[in-house]
Amino acid sequence: MRTMNSLTVYQRMVDVGDEDNDSPIEQVRLTVPPTDDPTLPALTFRILSTNPCTPPLGKLMAAYLPSKPVRVPFTNWFFSLNPGPFNIKEHVLITIFASSGAGGVYAVFIVDIVKAFYHRQLSPVAAFFLSQSSQMLGYGWAGLFRKYLVDSPYMWWPANLVQVSLFRALHEKEKRPKGGHTRLQFFFMVFVASFAYYIVPGYLFHSISALSFVCWIWKDSVTAQQIGGGMKGLGVGSFGLDWLTVAGFLGTPLATPLFAIINILVGFIVSVYVVIPIAYWSNAYDAKKFPIFSSDTFDHTGQPYNISRILNEKAFDINLAAYDSYSKLYLSVIFAFTYGLSFATLTATITHVALFNGKTIWTLWKQTASAAKDDYADVHTRFRQTAATPLQPGLNVITELVIGYIYPGKPLANVAFKTYGYISLSQALYFASDFKLGHYMKIPPRSMFVVQDDVFYNASIIWGVIGPLRMFTKYGVYKEMNWFFLLGFLAPIPGWFLSRKYPNIKWLRLIHMPIIIGATSNMPPTRAVNYWAWGAVEIFFNFYVYRKFKAWWARHTYVLSAALDAGVAFLGVLLFFTLQYKNNIFGPEWWGLANDDHCPLASCPTAPGVKIEGCPAF
Repeated sequence: MRTMNSLTVYQRMVDVGDEDNDSPIEQVRLTVPPTDDPTLPALTFRILSTNPCTPPLGKLMAAYLPSKPVRVPFTNWFFSLNPGPFNIKEHVLITIFASSGAGGVYAVFIVDIVKAFYHRQLSPVAAFFLSQSSQMLGYGWAGLFRKYLVDSPYMWWPANLVQVSLFRALHEKEKRPKGGHTRLQFFFMVFVASFAYYIVPGYLFHSISALSFVCWIWKDSVTAQQIGGGMKGLGVGSFGLDWLTVAGFLGTPLATPLFAIINILVGFIVSVYVVIPIAYWSNAYDAKKFPIFSSDTFDHTGQPYNISRILNEKAFDINLAAYDSYSKLYLSVIFAFTYGLSFATLTATITHVALFNGKTIWTLWKQTASAAKDDYADVHTRFRQTAATPLQPGLNVITELVIGYIYPGKPLANVAFKTYGYISLSQALYFASDFKLGHYMKIPPRSMFVVQDDVFYNASIIWGVIGPLRMFTKYGVYKEMNWFFLLGFLAPIPGWFLSRKYPNIKWLRLIHMPIIIGATSNMPPTRAVNYWAWGAVEIFFNFYVYRKFKAWWARHTYVLSAALDAGVAFLGVLLFFTLQYKNNIFGPEWWGLANDDHCPLASCPTAPGVKIEGCPAF
């Protein structure tokens, strides 16, 4: 049995040619070591048994379990209960085990909305197969595209670098630099600070998550609050002093490449501060009858849309006579343009990939076999791969559009088709992300394979009950949104032409129209204050700190991100189970305890004659 300290071996492994075998991406080179210790076991008895618990139990098992091989009954196979010290690869697999089962199954939303909103029941057997089949499709897609999304060194996953930094800080022995700290010490210092601070926005002062000073100054002005509201308005001057405001919706900004954040902020500013104000204050699509920012659906009077008035309860589809006598479906201006920009993003993605990456993709497709032998994959391609049997494209809109035309007025068919068409892709990218983490940490793919309601309801109304025929054609309100398909298709061409004409201007190739157009695809539920807080933190660290203090950035930035996330998560769980779950202790009663930015008029309509409780009449 192996008795040598696995960490010592890990640190001593330096292969000839490792420098040539390193990643072409600078952020990856600064974070992921090019070496591997193939003697470290990965898929062990410990990771299977400690998965429901914690890595410390793995260390306890490594200290006390016997190392004698155990035979599997009726076979010639043996395994060890204790193959040596608990190591970094086992820790990674335990984490992936936990994260793979931590998220909810998207198909469960179908069961939820059928019961909660449509007051029907799905057969348990049908619900089971619906959820399992959609999950399995995700695994299949991840396996099919692993060679392109995981093995390729150019397909890097920035968010995974945060986890890589954390695992290295926890497992690699490091000498404390003079006047400084080890990465593990730095992690615990930030963790304690984040844990202690989160009691302020998480329990004592909820409103600090979204502060809108414009609303404090103009307390009685609807227009001012629409402009300044960070939660329900355009967010001019809004900010938040809460890590969840920064990273809760858009992910950690510390792991987002600078070119991506610039494209996102440009798209956000153009959409929210140019397109939306022009559309709203010109009263496009009767926009003034509704809130400027809302994910709800409305009728022609500005009231919430009463779906029960147009739904056949027995057939579970639309009653056209009732629909014609009631009202067409209306959306807030920002929700309507979110769909239009989603249309444009889809076609822009196709054009952008064809122009900028088409030749490369075609070459890789033809040379799949030789690509597997590329030098960059040298450390990883030694593994047995028998198991291979930062914005992602939002195919939810196109799947809803297609099935909405095929089966108009059938909400259950719509959400089921969306689950298979979109969520299988989303799940595939999630699983591929786990595969990439294992790739960075030198874990065999076979082991990786072993371990791996409101907006949804409104979407089912828009695309399922009403259908795109009565939303985005001459029979609906938003027929002009179809022009966004053409706009998106043409948008990448000028940038591509200029990058070809002026190849020495490198930033021209960083203009990414799908990102710019799709920047606000998460609005709602993401709010303007989230974008501003996220962008400010990103630019400070990945522009200023990265350029002025690159050594500090390489050593601490991703560890900082992991520690901030961990501190918030731990205290959030602690507060819930100790004070809120059964005790209903929610902090002192004062205005700062409200989960609000104190801009109540931001969600008011401004059209004459529309009456909403709490809003002034125009």
